[in-house]
Amino acid sequence: MRNVARSATTTKIAASVALVAGTAAVAGLGTFGAFTSTTTATQAVGSGKVVMNMSAQAGQGFEVATTNLVPGDTVQRAVTLTREAGSEKFGSVKLTTTAGANATKLVTDETAGLQLSVDQCTTPWTKAANSKVLTCTGAPANVTSVLAKRTVLGQNVDLNGVLAKLNADATPSANLRVTLELPTAADNTFQNLSDTVTFTVDATQRAGEAR
Repeated sequence: MRNVARSATTTKIAASVALVAGTAAVAGLGTFGAFTSTTTATQAVGSGKVVMNMSAQAGQGFEVATTNLVPGDTVQRAVTLTREAGSEKFGSVKLTTTAGANATKLVTDETAGLQLSVDQCTTPWTKAANSKVLTCTGAPANVTSVLAKRTVLGQNVDLNGVLAKLNADATPSANLRVTLELPTAADNTFQNLSDTVTFTVDATQRAGEAR
């Protein structure tokens, strides 16, 4: 009788162990059971560019040196600004004029030194043979002032009306005549002076927009 009781006890313990092990197995199956779905897409992206070019017109651009000026003389130079194909439109167009390291009163004197003005023509500027005077076909109706007369040196000066021309879809270009004048107020202290004026035109990008 004692042997029977001991056997029964052993059986109950074994059954309890088996039940615990089975519960652990069921819990494990619940951890790995899940429905999933995945989708992907690619988006092509690229940055734009802002490019403006300057070229001479009528063989009378900035590459032509100017010497022997006397009070009352004027210098006219013709250039074309162009927004390069594929370039984004511009938000502003500004002119900066600077002198060399050893600038003289020829450019630094705001009253009697060189004066600058810029005009725009709807067509390229032209000049007659043996002449340095630049004219606009259909003038004065086709001529607009881009920069009124002012001292030759200046920083970030707006070129009024140029932006619209450079942002045009058909012909994104502007025909400019740059005029330098030595005023009659220049006295003998202006004799035999020489300088270099650098013209820098900066174009900035258009405003950001939804693309």
